Order: sequence, then C-alpha cells, then structure tokens
Amino acid sequence: MPPRVTVIVHGPDVRGSFAECLAGVLRQLPPPGHGESGARGERGEPAGQGGHTGHGRDAGGAADAEVVVVPTDAEAREATARAVARDGRLLVVEVPEGTSEAEARVAGARRAGGEWLQFVAGGDRLPAGSLRALTGAIQLCSVPAGRHRAEVILLNHTRSTWSTEGIPSPDGPLLDKAGHSPLPLVTFPGLLRLAPLLGTRLVRASFWRTHQEVLTAGNALYTAYALLLLADRVACSDQIALDARTQRAVTLPPPAASGPEGRVEPYVAAYRLLEPSPATEPLRRTLYDLMTEDWLHVIAREQRGENRAFFSAAAEAARACKPEGHRAPEGVDGVRQKLLEAGSYERYVRLAEFNDRRRHWRALARKQKSALGRKVRAHRGRAARKAPLDPELAVFTAYWNRGVTCNPGAIAAKLAEIAPHIKPVWVSGRARVPLLPPGTDHVVPGTPRYQEAMGRATYLVNNVNFPTSWEKRPGQLHLQTHHGTPLKRMGLDQMPYPAAAHGLDFRQLLRRVDKWDYSLTSNRHSTLMWRHAYPSGYTELEHGYPRNDIYYTAGPELVRAVRTRLGIAPGTRAVLYAPTHRDYESEWHPRLDLALLAERLGPETVLLVRGHYFYSSAPSELAGLRATRRVLDVSAYEPVEELALAADALVTDYSSLMFDYAHLDRPIVIYADDWEVYQATRGVYFDLLERPPGAVARTEDELAEILAGDAWRDPAARAARTAFRERFCAFDDGRAAERVVRHVFLGTPDAELPPVLPLSERTPAPTPEEAVSA
Repeated sequence: MPPRVTVIVHGPDVRGSFAECLAGVLRQLPPPGHGESGARGERGEPAGQGGHTGHGRDAGGAADAEVVVVPTDAEAREATARAVARDGRLLVVEVPEGTSEAEARVAGARRAGGEWLQFVAGGDRLPAGSLRALTGAIQLCSVPAGRHRAEVILLNHTRSTWSTEGIPSPDGPLLDKAGHSPLPLVTFPGLLRLAPLLGTRLVRASFWRTHQEVLTAGNALYTAYALLLLADRVACSDQIALDARTQRAVTLPPPAASGPEGRVEPYVAAYRLLEPSPATEPLRRTLYDLMTEDWLHVIAREQRGENRAFFSAAAEAARACKPEGHRAPEGVDGVRQKLLEAGSYERYVRLAEFNDRRRHWRALARKQKSALGRKVRAHRGRAARKAPLDPELAVFTAYWNRGVTCNPGAIAAKLAEIAPHIKPVWVSGRARVPLLPPGTDHVVPGTPRYQEAMGRATYLVNNVNFPTSWEKRPGQLHLQTHHGTPLKRMGLDQMPYPAAAHGLDFRQLLRRVDKWDYSLTSNRHSTLMWRHAYPSGYTELEHGYPRNDIYYTAGPELVRAVRTRLGIAPGTRAVLYAPTHRDYESEWHPRLDLALLAERLGPETVLLVRGHYFYSSAPSELAGLRATRRVLDVSAYEPVEELALAADALVTDYSSLMFDYAHLDRPIVIYADDWEVYQATRGVYFDLLERPPGAVARTEDELAEILAGDAWRDPAARAARTAFRERFCAFDDGRAAERVVRHVFLGTPDAELPPVLPLSERTPAPTPEEAVSA
C-alpha cells in the first residue's frame, strides 16, 4: 500500500543542519524489513545500501511514512549520502547545484508516493515522535466519506536557536480553538496568524499537484500563506511536527529574505490570491494587518537610517493592498500603520525615538520603585529576624501559595490532631484567599505579617521551594515534602533538556535546596532520584506521602459522598482522565476527542476530566460537554484525592497521579500518544512503556478499545499494576502524616515511629462498587 505521508527534506545545508535533520528522520523510521529495502533514485536505480540500527521507540507510528530527500548543494548531498549508507530506504532526488527551494519542493513532490506531504527545510529538524504525530493528526482530522475533507492540516511546532532548544510556540491555543473538524478558512481568519512555517502545513498531495504552479510562484513564506488561501477547507492539530531552527545571523550569508523581495513581495503575491469581494473581506483585512505588522517589525529591527528602502517598498505595497474601508488598530500600532501607509518615514523615525525615550524613563521608574520596595521588605525582614524564633509557629504553603492542599495540607491536619500547641499559618496568594477553608490563619506574600511569620516561625513546610529571597535563620527547620513521584526529570537533571530548563537558574535552585533540612519521599525511587536532582545535605525522610493516607483511611461513606457530590449514579463507571503538563505547550489541549470517547463508551461510563494546575482555564470544548453529564470538568475540584476515590479507573499519560492512584489498587490505563516527544523534550527517569502500571494505548482507537472491553482490568493489566505497586508504593500505609509530625515537630526518634506496614498487609479504601454494597 502507498504510504500515508511523504516527508520531503529539501534545500541546501545550513552549517551542518542538513545532517541533523536527516538523523532526526532516521531515528523515527521503523526497523528495516517493515518497508521497502533499498533507496531509489529518480529513475528507480538504487541510491545506496546498508541497514540502520538503533531505531527509537517512536518507530511504531512511522510505518505509514516515507522520506524523500532533495539536496541542493554539495554539503547537503554529502550528508544525504551518509544517511543513505545508514538506511537505504531514503528516496533521493538529484537536482542541479543551486536549485531553488521552490524547485526542490516540486521535484520532491513529483517523487512522493504519500497521500499527504510535509515539506521540511534542511535547516530545520523533525522532533522525536513527529512522524507518529503526522499520522495521528491525519487520523484525528479525518471525516467520514461524503463529507468535506481538509486539504491542509495545520500543526504545531517548537523553536530552537543556537542557545535554546525546543521552546514552545504560541500557536497552540489558536490551533486548539479551531478544532480538528475541516472548516473554510474564512470562518476562522485568525488562523492566518499562525507562524508561516511551511513545515507545519501537512498538504494533501492531490491538492498540491492541482495547484502546484501557483503554490510554487514564490518563496516559502508565500507558499505557507498560499496553501491556506487556496484550500477549500483546513483542519488543525496541536501535534508537534517541526522544530524550526534560527541560526545566528552573522554566521549566514546576507539573505534576500530580509529585503523587499523576500518579505514584502511574498505577502503582496499571497494577498492578490484573494479576489476582492464581501466573501473574502475577513481574510483580506486579517492578512493586511498581519503583513503590515510584520513589515513594521522588520523596520524596527533595522538600524535607523538603513531601512528607508524597505520602508518605501512596504509603504507602496500597503497603499496598493489596503482594503476599502479598513480601519487601523487602536493605539501606537495603529499610528505606525498609518505612517507606513502615508510613506512618512521621517515622522515614523521621530515616533520611534520618542517611544524609545518613553520606554527608558518608564523602565527607570519601575526599577526605582522595585528597589524601594526591596529596601522596605528587607528592613521588615531584619526586624523579624531579630526577634526570637517562636517554637509554636509553623508556616505552611503548597504549589506556590495556592492553598491548603497536598502533603502540607495533610501534615497540618495531623499536626492539629496530635500537636495542637503548634500554630499553623498558611501563605496564600491574594487571589486565592477567598478559597481558603473558613477560619484558616493566613498571610499574603509581601505584607508585614508575612515578613514576621517567615522570620519567626520555627517550622516551614512547602511542597515546592520558598523564594530565594527568604533568609533562613539558625534554628529554623525547613521540610520539603515534594508533590509527586518523579517520572519526568527534575532539578539539575533537567539541564540537558532546554525546553524543560528554559528560564531556570540552577545556581539559585541550589541556594534554595541548601535550605532544606528534610526531604520527604514516598518510595525508594524518589529518594534516589532526588539525590542527584537536588544534591545537598538534607535528611531523607522515607515516611511516605501524607496526602496518600486517605487512600487507606477512607471508608465507604466518603466514597459514596464524593460520587453523590459529582452526580455519579450508583453502578456508573467513572473514569478519571488526568493528563500532565507539557513544557512545549503554552495552554492545555486535550489530546482526546472527549465527546467521541464518551459516545464510544456508552451511557454507563462518565469521564471525569482533570486539567493540570499549571493551566488557568479549561479548554472551550469542555464547556460544551457539561450539559451531557457524560464528560465532567473536575479541574477545579479539590482535593484531587477525593476524585481518585470516586473513580473506578484512571487514564493518564505521564502524571505523577498514577503513582498515588496505584495505592488504591484499581485499574490504570496509560494513554501515551506522544511519548517520544515528551521523552525527548522533558527527559524521563525510566521507560514507562516498558514498565507501565496497566494497559497502554498509543492511539485514541486503542484507548477506546481498551476501555470498551476488558483489557483495562484483565489479568495482564493486574499483573502490571502489581509489579508497579511493589516498586512505587513502598512507604505509604495510611500513617505517613503521623510519622512526619512526630519526627519533625515532636522530635520522636525513628525507632519509636509507627512502622510502615508491608504492602500485603494494607487494605486500600473500598472501590465504588464495594462502597455501594457496604
């Protein structure tokens, strides 16, 4: 059968990047023998021999893909020859030296056998798992026969430079909002604001061939827009399909792309594809604003006095393309656009210089105000630190001052029970204060009372770090509880993963870690990982996670009460879906078609959807599903432990909730559609697919089949869960909070603490079925 996707890697070598691009492709191809052996040239003759070893785990989704390579200079041809020697299945198209990239795309498309095409410039890279992402996006955006099909699928990307790698793009929310269903571009003109990267456009091959002459009439910028403007329908997926690389400008030859011919003319040519009419007006207005914004950004980047020619070309184009009745944006941006349309270069320069001065003075004022605030806070802190420590004062906080929750919350509750003479004070963000339990004594960061509490408390408990500015006093005890068993790399172990480490100051991190007196863990794996993630002189407490006590102490009354609160009828299967945060996504995008999954599972199953706390709002599609009562958004429900008690099964990807839920000894299903991307961008401590806690699904269809049948709870799933529990459920038995309070707050020696019960002697909380019959 013909391949589903053809990836066309084309163009010249850019400082060795062509070889890197091909290496990323080779790592994703399935092992030799799963497809044709022996690469073929343009006329069918063998292009090379040899096998490829060391294929990654992401090969599973790449069997439907083929790779065509079109090198256009000597360095790219050398890199291609080396790649073919490793894997002879690459299809190589020979073109003359200096062939343009547009001509290279034509040659590659002519050789392609796939139903869909992805054009990848040799200066960019395919991230791990991208071939699987392409086939997954095609499946997600497919429609039944007889309905309108998408001709272009828009995909997400990351960006890399010489100093950073895998930085998330801002396109995710827009792709998510547009959804997977094919739609005419005119109904969602904002899609024109997606980054104009050709490698993020998956193109139906038949559509490309029909419009090839028009699509190749300009550079890649033009083609990226022309694809959208010519397509009857487009679809969107937030799958990561490309890592767009930006080289240092001084290392490259002077590009034509920064001049009018590379930045003005492509926009004008794309704009002229739209015939003036009421039907195209939304597209013409959006594209006009977009291209003038881009031209003004180019002008702003250039040295003053050196961009007059570009300004003149852009001004002429703006006047020629301005839609009738168009109104400029509000504010300074609108003023700039009007100056461009008028061709008033001198006035534009004066405005730019005025804004430069204004920004300078505003920044100076902010700096002075900040410095004054620091002085005031430092004075208050010094005053508090001069007072004696209060042996009966404990400061608690969790998740960057989000409220009474997690391990600190469970410790505080047990403290009130067995050491009530110690007074807890919670640090809460101002916006979170109304959400605190009634009567909670609290302080808000930056206030005088906060300074006093931080300076005088003997005990300080947190599941993340306190601010670096906190100066720990001799005699203060800092308990770091953490907030999950680590699958993903943490602390210093994130350093090799730029997408995860972006913005982290590891020296400052170690300064905060050095303030820990105790590090609490729930299993031996965590203890060992924390040692190299957070190296310091703290004492390790292998006492278990207090937040997990409820999984052994809860009775049937609580299980029934939570399900009643959620509106789950007796006998209904509740599946908790709790995906984790991804460093390469700026917003939460459910990786499942929740409505379709609910429909396939039937009315006797309800999906409880829990978003990660990093995301401030739930996706829009959840709002439309609330009325069905088959999909419930429980992202704001606290505590999450009660949701776990109410659920008959957990579906997650890489969330640490799986390690906690395992204490209940209930079914867990792993939905790992982007495991390779997550593994490559975030880094992990072990291969979850090799040692999962239950059944594993790599596609939505597989997940639906597992949950619709018995695979979610069959003997194989139980065996996997048993092995997982033996490895990760060692220290929790329902008395973790008591052990922590007695050790840290009351000074009880380890030998006198309640011993941890063996796993075989523990009884988890009743299942929902057991709770009904109890």
